[in-house]
Amino acid sequence: MPEQTTSAAVLDIEDLRATIAEILDVDASEVTDTADFKEDLDVDSLLALEILVTLERKYHVKMEESNLQLMRSLKVVHDLLAEKLETA
Repeated sequence: MPEQTTSAAVLDIEDLRATIAEILDVDASEVTDTADFKEDLDVDSLLALEILVTLERKYHVKMEESNLQLMRSLKVVHDLLAEKLETA
């Protein structure tokens, strides 16, 4: 099982899109790269926290709660996760 390295959770934007769509219970096509979670997808603070926790578990990273304010679109979340995974 040498495959289990820190990069085992490969950051694929389409997989990330599907994960967020599943949490929000919307079609993945609605989670565009730039769709604003709050304005376009009606994400409230509880849903934002659920996204944060789910991504932490899935990608084995620790996200600060201060990142919640930054996590407004798929592109931003992808960039934040990519940064976290690089430093992991």
